[in-house]
Amino acid sequence: MQVRPSMAEAAAAAPRDFWLSSGYHCLRRDGAGHLAVTDDFLRAYLGRPELRPAAEAVAGECALHDKLWAAPRAAVSTGDLAGIADADVRDNYRVFLALRDRLLAGGTIERTYLSLFDGKAVSLPALMLDHLVHALLRNILADCDDPFALRAAELLFRNQKVTLIDGAVLLADDETVEVAAHASARSLPLMDSIAPAQTVTLDVLSAENAALYWERSDRFDTVLDLSFTGAGLDALCRVLERWVRHFLGVTLHIEPMQQIQDERWSWHIGLDSESSAILNALYRGESVDEARLRQLVALFRARFAEPADMRSDVAGKPVYLGLAMDANHRVRLKPQNLLRNLPLAREI
Repeated sequence: MQVRPSMAEAAAAAPRDFWLSSGYHCLRRDGAGHLAVTDDFLRAYLGRPELRPAAEAVAGECALHDKLWAAPRAAVSTGDLAGIADADVRDNYRVFLALRDRLLAGGTIERTYLSLFDGKAVSLPALMLDHLVHALLRNILADCDDPFALRAAELLFRNQKVTLIDGAVLLADDETVEVAAHASARSLPLMDSIAPAQTVTLDVLSAENAALYWERSDRFDTVLDLSFTGAGLDALCRVLERWVRHFLGVTLHIEPMQQIQDERWSWHIGLDSESSAILNALYRGESVDEARLRQLVALFRARFAEPADMRSDVAGKPVYLGLAMDANHRVRLKPQNLLRNLPLAREI
């Protein structure tokens, strides 16, 4: 005999929705669980203020926008672009069309994303690159029910502002902090070494209030405690593991660490430009002053579940990862670094 769950039970078991701004809901998952490009996803770019015609837009601009809105994959001629009077808008269309063509050539967001780091210079604006990562993570974490993991995943597509308070490492969304500071809110101190001291009111995510994330996921207004042994740091490890597994089919076990003490140190990856420079200097045995070392906000040790997935010359050895803030206490994690720089036994 089969017992059907009640509607209430089914609703409770279903994953909660989040990140409506990611564009994920405009995409379609293929048989491999990857994101197939759709016309609706391309239209989402056309709806942005950078491309949406203003009231004073000339007829040529409106005509091109209407053409692409009706058929986002339509060919665009030099004459179509010449009909746009505003040079900035023309440039915006060129950027969009370059991304569109790469997306259509790749077929999936995953293949397109990897193609952006094939050794050639990436010309895609950071805003668009972050948007792709946002959609990718919404797919990768579709079954996630842990607010700490979702908040930690924001590090992969949104810049963070770091505050150090009594040994705690607190990360807040950089854009949210700027907006809140201008609104003159007060509470959690988030220091900027250039601007005058500002304080903003933001909730630090905790076990007691974690449920609030679901209704506020698109506001990016919670603070993640990335202190050692905390839930936030562990959550970031799990997100990085899932990111690698989704793209490369490789299983990593990532754990936080406080310092690297390894005479056989063989491989490391900086998850941002600051940590790359610091780890490179340490690896070469160079002296790094205390102020520079304090920029490191997290260190990790990654091990391959299957040593055969690693290059033979480093098989079985750990891979060290670093995350650092810049001189202005900002963190920009580059998730592509982890995909492109792992010592894999095969080419991506």
